[in-house]
Amino acid sequence: MRRARRLLAVPLLAVLAAGCGIRATQVPTDFGAAPSRVRCSLSEPELSTQTSRGLPVQVFLLCGASLVAVDRVVRVPDGAADSRRRVLVAQGLLDQLAQTPSAAEREAGYSTDVRGGMTVSGPGPHDPEDALRLSTSPGALTSYALAQVVCTLSDSAAAEGDGSVILGGPRGEPPRRYACTGAVRSRPGTKEPPSTEVTET
Repeated sequence: MRRARRLLAVPLLAVLAAGCGIRATQVPTDFGAAPSRVRCSLSEPELSTQTSRGLPVQVFLLCGASLVAVDRVVRVPDGAADSRRRVLVAQGLLDQLAQTPSAAEREAGYSTDVRGGMTVSGPGPHDPEDALRLSTSPGALTSYALAQVVCTLSDSAAAEGDGSVILGGPRGEPPRRYACTGAVRSRPGTKEPPSTEVTET
């Protein structure tokens, strides 16, 4: 009889344990220190000592399957004309995208698909005045890199501030207006920035 009671108690204990295991609680518990870094989240800005030496900007890095904005600083000479300033800001942003993320950013899961050496210039002879020409054709970039470039430039002083940017390559092909949409930010590897061909206005 005692053995039978023990056998009956085992399933009952299993049910109680399973129920307790999935129930949420608001009671504070102590399971040791929390993880030191939350994925795609930096604990504090790394620019506090740099902002006085340049223009605070944001660039879009890859983290997980999404694009995430990260604070950066680019240096632009004082007194630069507006057209020249746009190009200098754009070049600074490209350089920042091509840099290897910091140790803290890598620990948080950030990476970049933009390669170094890409340069940017102003509009060609028949381009709209706000167009930017890249030394690498936008179509030759990976979908990840193109999404990073489009979302970074369209959200900066290098663009008109309407969530889009006009980009062309080095060989005179017609430039296109690229838009950074929510779908591009959330799925940069599978959703390329939508674009439309533009002509001089």
